[in-house]
Amino acid sequence: MKKDVFETMAKVKVVPVIKIDDLKNTLPLIDALVAGGLPIAEITFRSPVAAEAIKIVAKERPDVLTLAGTVLTLEQAEKAVNSGASAIVAPGYYPELGEWCAKKGIPYCPGVNSPSQMELALRNGLEVVKFFPAEQSGGADFIKAVGAVYPLKFMPTGGVTQKNIKDYLALKNVLCCGGSWMVKADLINEGKFDEITRLTKEAMSLVK
Repeated sequence: MKKDVFETMAKVKVVPVIKIDDLKNTLPLIDALVAGGLPIAEITFRSPVAAEAIKIVAKERPDVLTLAGTVLTLEQAEKAVNSGASAIVAPGYYPELGEWCAKKGIPYCPGVNSPSQMELALRNGLEVVKFFPAEQSGGADFIKAVGAVYPLKFMPTGGVTQKNIKDYLALKNVLCCGGSWMVKADLINEGKFDEITRLTKEAMSLVK
């Protein structure tokens, strides 16, 4: 399962990081992303309806790879996996959560932004980590520098935009990038799904 998840992430190159406030927007948003060429979504636990949104996508759009994002606790992880999430993404590294995911066979992609955290990830058998917040932590130059030392694959997230995504994806140790510019809250809440599709297509054209 881990291999399939990370292979899909590497193939699409862009992981839309989304916050769903109203469940009625869930499927229109997912359909807009798919229409734009992205059959993947990281649904963040920055909303009280995140688990239910994941459940809706897993049931109604099973071909879409659904990741649970901003997972901070074991309780959230359990809710996410029980709802159908295929992987757990976190802003920081919580070793106990990593152990839980390992026992369950669930891919875990924790956030790191320092050599010490990267070494801890390696010691615990992780191969893919989230670099967060990417731009504020040194950006593509930092990832390039640590690539000579640590055999990790990174998913830079935080400050990644259509203007700098190519800089990240040009690096051999970058698996994919997380971004939210194509799924901004106002576009979702105002039902501007055609615009989300347009921005998604634009994003995909940049990473080909």
